[in-house]
Amino acid sequence: MHSFFCIIAASHHDSQKPRQPLFTSEDNFSAALKTRLLTRQTSNREAEGFKDQGNAFYVKKDYSEAFNYYTKAIDACPKNASYYGNRAATLMMLCRFREALVDSQRAVRLDECFMKGHLREGKCHLSLGNAMAASRCFQKVLELEPSNSQAQQEHKNATAVLEYERMAELDFEKRDFRKVVYSMDKALGLASTCHRFKILKAECLALLGRYLEAQSVASDILRMDSTNGDALYVRGLCLYYEDCIDKAVQFFVQALRMAPDHEKSRLACRNAKALKAKKEEGNKVFKNSNFEAAYRLYSEALAIDPNNIKTNAKLYCNRGTVGAKNLLNYSWSSLKGSTKQEAAVSSVKLCPVYSLNKPDQAIEDCTSAIKLDDTYIKAYLRRAQCYMDIEQYEEAVRDYEKVYQTEKTKEHKHLLKTAQLELKKSKRKDYYKVLGVGKNATEDEIKKAYRKRALMHHPDRHSAATPEVQKEEEKKFKEMGEAFTVLSDPKKKTRYDCGHDLEEDSNNMGDFNANNIFKTFFGGPAGGFSFESNHNQAPGNVFFQFG
Repeated sequence: MHSFFCIIAASHHDSQKPRQPLFTSEDNFSAALKTRLLTRQTSNREAEGFKDQGNAFYVKKDYSEAFNYYTKAIDACPKNASYYGNRAATLMMLCRFREALVDSQRAVRLDECFMKGHLREGKCHLSLGNAMAASRCFQKVLELEPSNSQAQQEHKNATAVLEYERMAELDFEKRDFRKVVYSMDKALGLASTCHRFKILKAECLALLGRYLEAQSVASDILRMDSTNGDALYVRGLCLYYEDCIDKAVQFFVQALRMAPDHEKSRLACRNAKALKAKKEEGNKVFKNSNFEAAYRLYSEALAIDPNNIKTNAKLYCNRGTVGAKNLLNYSWSSLKGSTKQEAAVSSVKLCPVYSLNKPDQAIEDCTSAIKLDDTYIKAYLRRAQCYMDIEQYEEAVRDYEKVYQTEKTKEHKHLLKTAQLELKKSKRKDYYKVLGVGKNATEDEIKKAYRKRALMHHPDRHSAATPEVQKEEEKKFKEMGEAFTVLSDPKKKTRYDCGHDLEEDSNNMGDFNANNIFKTFFGGPAGGFSFESNHNQAPGNVFFQFG
């Protein structure tokens, strides 16, 4: 027990002793402080050396080395605002504006009066497209130095970018995409690295059909940021408008993975899938000769997205083909045994195009396709064939000339020559129409038609009519003779049908006698019959009696 209390007493005695100071003497404290100061000064001198080296490389435009030395200076002395400012300037020269922005903001936090720091922060904001933030930074510089001309100019630039943004937004709502591209080009001249401006420009280029330019802009962004949902959307949009729907859908899906709330990608993906489905369904029923269903499906597909120019051009051409097929198949092929008039009536009932009393709907659809894509050869060929079918040969020649200028093939040359021949033939008298028969009329049909019309227009039958009527009927009677002379002679008919020697034939017809042809056809000096006038009837109303 005694020893225990002795230990306690000794411990208490020790606690009453004064504590030893950290530095046992004033000299030791001063030495430690000097060591710290020397270390700091050494670091500062070392940092200044790194900065000077960085400046030297900056002057030489070796910005990568300048960046390395400014980084060493910051590591040696991380509280110096000018080092961050210098590195920000270097990063700006390397077009690494996002990193430069971070360094500029650190610089002004360390020194709120650091004008170069505020100026560089504003330039970074402006280059990245944040004109509002840039404007605030330049305003801060002007508060510190109202006469700073650089800040004044940059502030004007920021204001201009804000105005270009406002104009682009209004023009986009008006769907004036050319003006949007113009505004974005102006804005990018002042905010060169703004992805938002580039994406808007690319989207409008795609909507204008300038797909290569749009893809180039989007691809540049994706090279820097492969997860950019907006750029993925634009790439998909270009493919969609170029009728590469499957690839387009892949890009839209990828954009939605990167940005699940990307509404434009969602809508475009839905439209692309619907358009593909309708088009494929229309093609399928068309191949099965269900033309009415094909017409309806193509029409429904056209209503999905009016902006898809290339696909819609194909849909219009397809629908025009449906109309042409309906007229052709139902009126001539599918209605064998019917007269042409009966076939035409049936085709009106069966064909949706002609049931609307618009026999030129196929031409209108092809014209719509050409308006959307003036390089679409198939639409020109389809329209030209439709013009041929309705005997509008001048229009057909024009379309075939366009096709042949674009693709000089033997087939296109033949089609053009055929149309030119038909045009030439159409400018002479149509003897088939004069006799009221078709171009495939038989010899007997031609004779029957001549008999009927020659008797109808014979001058003797109209001897009691007015001089004007007599003159008109005599003219028609002569035309009947011309027509019969050509079409009843196999050789002349062949030459007439082929369009050969048209001018020569026309000249040789000048001295023929229609009455001689009439007498030869009917036989006898008076044709074997006589015209008698009934005085109780009106002038010109006669009947004829065979002898």
